Amino acid sequence: MINYILEELDSLRKELINHSLYKEVKTKEDIQLFTQQHVFAVWDFMSLLKALQFHLTCVTLPWVPSSNPTTRRFINEIVFGEESDVDQNGETMSHYEMYLVAMQQLGADTSKIEQFCCLIQEGASIEKAFQHVEISEAVKDFVFFTFEVIATQKPHVIAAVFTFGREDLIPDMFIEIVKGIGNKQAIEKLVYYLERHIELDGDEHGPISLKMVEELCGQDQVKWDEALKYSKKALEHRIRLWNSIASTINEQNKALV
Repeated sequence: MINYILEELDSLRKELINHSLYKEVKTKEDIQLFTQQHVFAVWDFMSLLKALQFHLTCVTLPWVPSSNPTTRRFINEIVFGEESDVDQNGETMSHYEMYLVAMQQLGADTSKIEQFCCLIQEGASIEKAFQHVEISEAVKDFVFFTFEVIATQKPHVIAAVFTFGREDLIPDMFIEIVKGIGNKQAIEKLVYYLERHIELDGDEHGPISLKMVEELCGQDQVKWDEALKYSKKALEHRIRLWNSIASTINEQNKALV
């Protein structure tokens, strides 16, 4: 069934991998615009991952072992890598924090995502927080969909979106972005972040995540159908996000002519 899912998603994956956005990101200013919207997807990824940790490991007291030790280890390893990785200087930080530092190095505006996170920390809902942050509808829809997936409370759905909409896809997308970057020395922290994702997701996380989906769906056709349905939606939301970012870059470049 995994091969069937991959075949069904193939056209959407190709549309993303061959997206015009990668050719649009050429200058430092283009990269700034890209990161200012993409950072919200970096942020909400952790909630998707934490939802999996909640469902597939034990995070309640008193502790009892969860049903699948292999999946448990996989999720905990990803949480460790995403939440407590090290940057090129050996300093411990999450990938989200690493991304913010990279944005600051290249001069991108981090005020919107930081304001958004502050509102969340103060207890605001996702909807309320977005009311105070001026950001594209594509970004909002992308984040709303992530939390719609989490709200299903269905591990196989969350795992499918995590795998086919994020982990399995990230290496291909980020490789294309890295290819389009010119002066890497000016944005070395962002390049490190991207290459770190390529290393972890391509070599380790991606292949194991496919096995996780297989285990969670098992022989249940309804679960496989739901996994495919939400995975398609995840890729469609990513395409709309990429369209939005490409449009923003084009508008800025036209204004500069």
